[in-house]
Amino acid sequence: MPKAKEIEHYRNPFPTTDIIIGYKNCTKQGIVLITRKNPPYGIAIPGGFAEWGISLEENARKEAMEETGLEIIIENPGRPYVYSDPNRDPRGHMVSNTFYANGYGTLRAGDDAKTAEVYTIQEVIELIRNNGLAFDHSKILEDYLLNKGYKI
Repeated sequence: MPKAKEIEHYRNPFPTTDIIIGYKNCTKQGIVLITRKNPPYGIAIPGGFAEWGISLEENARKEAMEETGLEIIIENPGRPYVYSDPNRDPRGHMVSNTFYANGYGTLRAGDDAKTAEVYTIQEVIELIRNNGLAFDHSKILEDYLLNKGYKI
């Protein structure tokens, strides 16, 4: 085993968790999207940087609660969808570990989210078609909808 001073330092991508949250309230059913409070601005899937000492699933639950006020049940624990294009985020090379989840509780924006709203499937499709989402979230949501049997 090399000594600590002999270990090379590498430049690595940053892992993130993103959560596509299905949600139904009294008036609307669809997918929860946030409007980002910080740059890069835009409409996005809730999520954030993976934090030291917790699993990606725990991180997804934490980010969902912080940004949307919702508790979530993850549909694909241990099997996130991975998006790793080095150009997917203008801040640098981020690797998204995307989870599908159902949200429960009262939807409210918090933390890095300026707003948190439910978008119907048709509204999400329109955002995808008009490239109205931050990062590569149009691609992520398109994959999600296709996996769920929707036509784009």
